[in-house]
Amino acid sequence: MLRLLLPVAGLATVLRAANISQRTFGIDYGCNCFVKDGRPFRYISGSIHYSRIPRYYWKDRLLKMKMAGLDAIQTYVPWNYHEPQMGVYDFSGDRDLEYFLQLADETGLLVILRAGPYICAEWDMGGLPAWLLEKESIVLRSSDSDYLAAVEKWMSVLLPKMKPHLYQNGGPIIMVQVENEYGSYFACDYDYLRSLQKLFRQHLGDEVVLFTTDGASQLYLRCGALQGFYATVDFAPGGNVTAAFLAQRSSEPTGPLVNSEFYTGWLDHWGHRHSVVPAQTIAKTLNEILACGANVNLYMFIGGTNFAYWNGANMPYMPQPTSYDYDAPLSEAGDLTEKYFALREVIGMYNQLPEGLIPPTTSKFAYGKVHLQKVGTVVEFLDRLSPAGPVKSTFPLTFVQLKQYFGFVLYRTKLPKNCTEPTQLSSPLNGVHDRAYVSVDGVLQGILERDKSLMINITGKAGANMDILVENMGRVNYGRYNNDFKGLVSNLTLDQDILVEWEIYPLDIDGAVNHSIHGYPDRPKRSVGNPVSYETPTFYTGTLLIPGGIPDLPQDTYVNFPGWTKESPAEGASFPHVATLQRHKETARPGGFPATGDL
Repeated sequence: MLRLLLPVAGLATVLRAANISQRTFGIDYGCNCFVKDGRPFRYISGSIHYSRIPRYYWKDRLLKMKMAGLDAIQTYVPWNYHEPQMGVYDFSGDRDLEYFLQLADETGLLVILRAGPYICAEWDMGGLPAWLLEKESIVLRSSDSDYLAAVEKWMSVLLPKMKPHLYQNGGPIIMVQVENEYGSYFACDYDYLRSLQKLFRQHLGDEVVLFTTDGASQLYLRCGALQGFYATVDFAPGGNVTAAFLAQRSSEPTGPLVNSEFYTGWLDHWGHRHSVVPAQTIAKTLNEILACGANVNLYMFIGGTNFAYWNGANMPYMPQPTSYDYDAPLSEAGDLTEKYFALREVIGMYNQLPEGLIPPTTSKFAYGKVHLQKVGTVVEFLDRLSPAGPVKSTFPLTFVQLKQYFGFVLYRTKLPKNCTEPTQLSSPLNGVHDRAYVSVDGVLQGILERDKSLMINITGKAGANMDILVENMGRVNYGRYNNDFKGLVSNLTLDQDILVEWEIYPLDIDGAVNHSIHGYPDRPKRSVGNPVSYETPTFYTGTLLIPGGIPDLPQDTYVNFPGWTKESPAEGASFPHVATLQRHKETARPGGFPATGDL
């Protein structure tokens, strides 16, 4: 008898290889469907952006999506999130994309990866890094040689990381989207799409399904679709489902019907009311989509949060807020909603719902009031916020020219003449991007704001310091204007005279806050009530105390700043008060806090 000795580890490798060889995912054009492992397959997916959810909660959110009956998730890869500076890559912590994919796989969810390089997503600059704008003439999302070189370098980092996670290689990724809604972009550059196709095939191989997504109109599909990519469409609830899919059929006469973005809600803009779409409307259209055998991705299934400075903006210039709740089935905090259960009921008519309990909404705790104290103005902390000192320039420089891509920059010049009477300070070319807080020798004068307030009157003596604190409120993420430069992007004038000889301070506010901002010891801190007075941009600090002796703490909470506003310039705006909360645990909490912020 012949006996073959095979080590256990070797046997496991052989079995895994045999299993992988049986894993296939593709398109059957004859049967108008996807085929997974040799069988017809239809997916019901939901969008979740790992970049908008803390890593700690990824598993919770994914499990709730699985329990809703979803087969798959869809996620974007924001290029600027992983390459914040040219050649500097970050896939750690909340940016650990491979760990996120692993969790999705362990949860039993397939993945539809939207790899970019452009993603839109109401994300700063649509996911493109701001450092691309260092070449001011660059044509984004085109076959511009400098742009393509940067894309090729980035994809040579990202795509090899993704290849082991493809379905045929044993991972969860069944499809990869290339670019995003390119038919809505002015360039209509087929050479660009062909370059991306070659690049993706080079790194991912020929087996993976590459697809595009565009609005459900032949107008958009004309420039967004390309042979070799499977063309899908997106459309909202309440419309004509048959007509929308007929638009897809203009590009794909056969193959599966796919709505890659079926909107469960809508995005918000600063100063506008929160967008709400009734659950019944979405459930009705979802049922119509599934009844005709189509594949669908619910955008968003959970929206999450635009942490830090990652929000985008639309034109005419309207920035999105920190919240990306999207009125989605799972709330910004991951809470179960009425919409979640309404859509789960529809999905249950077509997919077998998993057995077991749905993870509950996370517990919340009210920690009471937080007492905020004024510790100093931005100008008073200038040496800490800009330790390298100012950059001197005859004319203003943009954020990109300063290699500071987010946050705030302080521009300082001296008044060239006496302004004893109110004198017009203006931005004649709408060059304040996006909001500027103007003071003269520490006395506030007003606000200049993009598209809204291009002129204010100021007073002051010749030689006085005029400080203009410019805030980047988010780069345009959609359309032809996503080459969105920030700062003073054109000259300011005093009366008719161009202001020159600037000292420009890039401000590292995050760094200062992370290393704790403290007031000056020789000046007492001043507590505040509702800080709505018209005063200079200021730092406040407060301490959040987590009680001891209570089980299961800490828990999630909400922060409310009653009376703190960001009004439009026409309404007599208040100025930014940068509040930093320091967390400490105490053994006992005597009563409450005489504070201004409720937790």
